[in-house]
Amino acid sequence: MIPPRLIRRLVLAPLVVAIAAGLVALTPAVAVLTAVFGLVRRRTRSGRPRRGRLLRVVWVALAWFIGETAVLTVLLCLWIAGGFGGRLDTEPYRTRHYAVMGWFLDLVYRAARRSCGLRVEVAAPPDASLLGDRPVIVLSRHAGPGDSLLLVHHLLTDCGRRPRIVMKATLQLDPSLDVVANRLPNAFLHRRPNWAEAGARAASRQRAEQIKRLAAGLDARGALVIFPEGGNWTPLRWTRGLERLRRQGRADLADRAAAMPNLLAPHSSGAFAAIAACPDADVIFVAHTGLDRLVSVRDVWQSLLTDVTVHARWWRVPTADVPRTAVREAQVDWLYDWWERIDAWITEVSGDAMMGQTSTASEAGE
Repeated sequence: MIPPRLIRRLVLAPLVVAIAAGLVALTPAVAVLTAVFGLVRRRTRSGRPRRGRLLRVVWVALAWFIGETAVLTVLLCLWIAGGFGGRLDTEPYRTRHYAVMGWFLDLVYRAARRSCGLRVEVAAPPDASLLGDRPVIVLSRHAGPGDSLLLVHHLLTDCGRRPRIVMKATLQLDPSLDVVANRLPNAFLHRRPNWAEAGARAASRQRAEQIKRLAAGLDARGALVIFPEGGNWTPLRWTRGLERLRRQGRADLADRAAAMPNLLAPHSSGAFAAIAACPDADVIFVAHTGLDRLVSVRDVWQSLLTDVTVHARWWRVPTADVPRTAVREAQVDWLYDWWERIDAWITEVSGDAMMGQTSTASEAGE
């Protein structure tokens, strides 16, 4: 359970401002360390520059918390200008909130790119002109820190979309996301406890209804973002997903999921609830790799030694090719077929990346 909205507003928002002030006070020291670091060129065994991890963390945190403070200030001004919340549901104010969201994500992305060497390489991205004239439902894998931020940033800035996101309710613990996401059409899904089977089915129906409402309201610039895996990939979640399918008597799907080591078994109910509710929408499948093996805090810390490259791939399925009227079993097979295609692409790209690192290391050794 997360704290009530009033508590989140009164406690977490001031905490963000206090952290931002503390980081600003550290800026002179960080600047000195940065200058010293620039004079020391260390390299890893692979021959690539070795980065100062603490400096990277400080700079990204500084951008994040200053950005959060700025966003919270702007959101407060919009609330006042909007008649103390009375006009926030109108189109002009929704447009302003999407602009605020885009500004913040672009700020964080540029900070990560400059301080952490983050690069995002998108293979075969969707045609922007094609995406601009009809709604889309985006089904993306969910793995690694910040992958959802990168996806939403790409939709907002590169594709010119207005995303509606299905996300975990715990994300409301971030103050600026809490405010802006609750003012825009999004869905927050609460974690399901160990309820009885009947309760679990009721909760699943409730989530499906939330997703249907979001999908039904999509316009030509809208994009509904769903992560069918339900969470980031970890070895434990991967194993539990197989066990869940076997408990449900779906050994066939468990065998297919076991053959996809890079992905969690997808949940089909939310995806097809959205697809049925918006018959004019194309479906976009998104795969990415580069952050997916950063499972623990130690993994993230080690990754900060060198630059990070994220590879992404988009596939578009025209609305006429989406099995909206097919029987349920055929729809599940279709989703698993796409998940297998995404898993194969991740395996291929990950193998190419490893070969590139080996080649770089060999050249450095020579």
